[in-house]
Amino acid sequence: MARGLLPAAFTVAVGLFVAAVQHGGSVVVSLALVGGLFVLIQLLAPLHAQVGSNLGDRLASWLHDRLLDATTRPDGTAHLESEKITTDLTVARDFDLGISGPPMNLSMGMIAGGLVEAVAGLTQAAVLSAYHWWAAPLVGGAWAATHWLLRESSGWDRGTDEVGIAQRHAEYTYRLAVEPSAAKELRLFGLSEWTVARFAANRRRLVDLRWHATRLRQRPMRWTVAVLVGANGLLFWSLAADATAGAINAGEVIIYAQAALGTAALAFGGLNWALPLAAQSVSAVIRLGKETDSLGRLPSGEQQADGRPSSTLRFRDVHFSYPTDERPILNGLDLSVEAGTSLAIVGVNGAGKTTLVKLLCRLYDPDRGAIEVDGVDLRDFDLDSWRRQIAASFQDFIRYELPLRDNVAPLGAPDEVINAALKDARASDLADPDQVLARGYDGGTDLSGGQWQRVALARVLCAVRLGAGVVILDEPTAQLDVRAEAEIFDQILEATRGCTTILISHRFSTVRHADRICVLEKGGVVETGTHTELMARRGRYREMFELQASRFDSGQAGSAEREEQENHDCHV
Repeated sequence: MARGLLPAAFTVAVGLFVAAVQHGGSVVVSLALVGGLFVLIQLLAPLHAQVGSNLGDRLASWLHDRLLDATTRPDGTAHLESEKITTDLTVARDFDLGISGPPMNLSMGMIAGGLVEAVAGLTQAAVLSAYHWWAAPLVGGAWAATHWLLRESSGWDRGTDEVGIAQRHAEYTYRLAVEPSAAKELRLFGLSEWTVARFAANRRRLVDLRWHATRLRQRPMRWTVAVLVGANGLLFWSLAADATAGAINAGEVIIYAQAALGTAALAFGGLNWALPLAAQSVSAVIRLGKETDSLGRLPSGEQQADGRPSSTLRFRDVHFSYPTDERPILNGLDLSVEAGTSLAIVGVNGAGKTTLVKLLCRLYDPDRGAIEVDGVDLRDFDLDSWRRQIAASFQDFIRYELPLRDNVAPLGAPDEVINAALKDARASDLADPDQVLARGYDGGTDLSGGQWQRVALARVLCAVRLGAGVVILDEPTAQLDVRAEAEIFDQILEATRGCTTILISHRFSTVRHADRICVLEKGGVVETGTHTELMARRGRYREMFELQASRFDSGQAGSAEREEQENHDCHV
């Protein structure tokens, strides 16, 4: 408000100074007033910019909190795998990334500057009203009309699918270029320039979409120029006529001429182009909270799951399809696991193995059927209580850029528990417990894929020592060589003895150690039994086993029993 009012006051002060000079009066007061107002204008501008930037930072922090809450509050993961929500999330994050518009701390300054211009234009128009009653609405209305005349060029709807997808692709290629995870392949395959070119093309697409939406068009421009020239020409013609006739003095001419020019701020003031960009990010963040809740929320029961399962874990006629895919992943799955035993699940890619694990972890709920723990529907248990019973190592486990001890026990654990888990996973000598497992930090180091997998297994074994009773191992030794796999797997089974263990693996040398083996196909169970029983049935399991065992053959044809023995010998 102060910055908007001061230009009009300065205009009047300059006119008073000119009038004082014209009439030979004292100029001390008017000159002091001009100087004081000029200094205030110069001081308030940077102060206002800093306040706007600080306010933008505070708003950005608030938006980050809302974003984190919207994405982490839902207990499931369906919202994070939704194309629409992922696109909305990209648009929402743009207040910080600045891919399609300025970041929030700059936007807030621009919005504040637009409001200053609006106030300044209105106060200058108010000064014009002292000249003639029609002057303010004539000139002020002409400049304000530019917003209506050029309305097609004043806004850009970023809420369209086309804009969201272009922005999402631009952000993805940007992350490819700046994050270390993709650096090796980009350089090895000569994809650095390709990545930059794709980012530039996606970014250019955003620019083109915005340009098409906000470019000035000939017809509204002609009308705008005609209105402005007509209104301002009439005012200045009237000022010239009155000055020539002696109806107004030089000071008044200066005041009204400057006020007329200052009223032009109305064209640039108000809710300017930066506001829609910032507002769309804010509205997207607020909207995301409702969207993620509706898609990712899972109801929680009241029963405590401590010590479960004590008898049986059962999948009863379970049907499931992902929200974005109507194709059934699990189709009438029936499967029982006795508490304290281990079950290996095998099958081709897409058979539903990982989906089964997601349902067991209650990242999703079945569309039909139920998962029962000791005869109780899994949905009747308190969600946090059930998840405390689960220790899982997923195929795409997380590599935290944190010390080794925090990778093993992110929520903390006694040193003796962490050290025992590392020992069980054959990971004691990988790094110092307080050493950060990422290069780019002081004293940090990185690990090989197999070493990282040992850390992920140590995380599971630590959770078991802290009370977890259900162990899920999704390809737990995929990145270990055969010798390392042989060394570690028996020790893992020993460390998890008494737990209900579900193992997913493509390595039959690992699978055969489980108490029972289940073969999944097309979302259903086709075979169950021990390794020996399934081999004797000469069914789907034996077919897959022989296909893998043949890779260990020396090249001479042999019986299935010989291939089995060779595979066993290789494992041993």
